Amino acid sequence: MEIISFFSTIFIGCMLISMTIYSVYVGFGPNSNKLRDPFEEHED
Repeated sequence: MEIISFFSTIFIGCMLISMTIYSVYVGFGPNSNKLRDPFEEHED
């Protein structure tokens, strides 16, 4: 039972790290110029 909890902890940790890296890549990567800012569009 200890092995299952160890591998599930490693799996969840890797998923969180990979989602964080992906979101930083999308936010600041080469395609970030194509993202729109809805607050800038409706600024009056």
